[in-house]
Amino acid sequence: MQAGGRDRPAASGRDFRRVVLRYALSGVAALILLGAAGVYLLQHVGRDEAIRNARENAELAGRGIVEPALTPALLRGDAAAIERVDRVVRRGILRSRIVRVKIWDASGRVVYSDEHRLIGSRYASGAAELHELGVGRTAAEVSDLSRPENRFERRFDKLLEVYLVIRGPHGAPLLFETYDRYSSVAASGRKLWLAFAPAILGTLALLWLVQLPLAWRGARQLREHQAQRELLLQRAIESSELERRRIARDLHDGAVQDLAGVSYNLTAAAQEMPNAEAAATLRDGAQATRRTIRELRSLLVDIYPPDLHRTGLGPALRDLVAPLGPRGIEASVDVPDHLTLRAELETLLYRCAQEALRNVAKHSGAGHVHVAVETNGDRARLVVTDDGRGFDGAAGDGHLGLRVLTDLAHEAGGELKLDSRPQAGTRVCIEAPL
Repeated sequence: MQAGGRDRPAASGRDFRRVVLRYALSGVAALILLGAAGVYLLQHVGRDEAIRNARENAELAGRGIVEPALTPALLRGDAAAIERVDRVVRRGILRSRIVRVKIWDASGRVVYSDEHRLIGSRYASGAAELHELGVGRTAAEVSDLSRPENRFERRFDKLLEVYLVIRGPHGAPLLFETYDRYSSVAASGRKLWLAFAPAILGTLALLWLVQLPLAWRGARQLREHQAQRELLLQRAIESSELERRRIARDLHDGAVQDLAGVSYNLTAAAQEMPNAEAAATLRDGAQATRRTIRELRSLLVDIYPPDLHRTGLGPALRDLVAPLGPRGIEASVDVPDHLTLRAELETLLYRCAQEALRNVAKHSGAGHVHVAVETNGDRARLVVTDDGRGFDGAAGDGHLGLRVLTDLAHEAGGELKLDSRPQAGTRVCIEAPL
């Protein structure tokens, strides 16, 4: 018993640490998932913000730098006009991020590009984009470098193409395009989300760290409440056993002894009674009194088995099946030699056998019943099997005794199983931890 008592707090401590560790690991998993989702969203936000900045830069470049420098001579392809726009573009627009600038007219002709070999060429795509875009809008997309008009940009691998409509000489609409390095756009987006990521991840980590002590405290309180509940249950069981013992002692020392005296007196009076009819009546009374004494002694064994904790579970079970013989029920008991169980478990198994055998005697009509106790690893099992008439499994659901045993088994960390079919006997099995 003392060893079991030492093991229980150790096991409770392990369960407590396991619960807190499981909570901590689930918090880390949630932190990783939320962090990954946050980083993913920040990446998209950063990329979108970088593309928006690229559009704004293109608008400033097109309307604020290039548009004032456009002349009719540029539209005619004048070399001097192209040179003047070149200086404006190279000084104010072209840099490490923007690698190409193009200007198209409504016919799809390239009227200017910092790559002069494109000037004067016509492509239907330019006219289509100018027509579809409309005034006041700015569009951005990954450039299709497979198009012929983009053949000189293929060496840049991946570019972001930003285009908008500007006004040329005499208000003619022109399509202005810039080609940004996509790596620069991605880097700008990465820089943006990296600026926010530490704050978001740090907040999540701080939230996890704040919740961990709360979880530890909650688990500790739960463990204390569970320990208090187990202590109350243990005290209730002990009180019940003490009350059973007191009732059994009072019955044995009081009513049983008194009835025994009445039986002796009636027998003695019957022997001295000269009237045969009166003597027979006294003998019948003495016999009825002795029958009542036997019933009370059987009740005493049911209330408190005197041999259970003194001689062990095996002898107590053999005493329990002894009354079945006169009823015509052959009983056998199989309990391992030198079986040692804690007192609470012995009581639980005994009560289960007692209830099962009571049902066998009253309801089953069985000719044989077998009671077996076995241990398997860290669990003990009691099985009561009879060859009686059995019943439909659902019929046992409302049986009070079985419900009480089921609750006791659950409180002890075990379970009660009932297997019965009409005309196929009944098997009652209770299993609980050692």
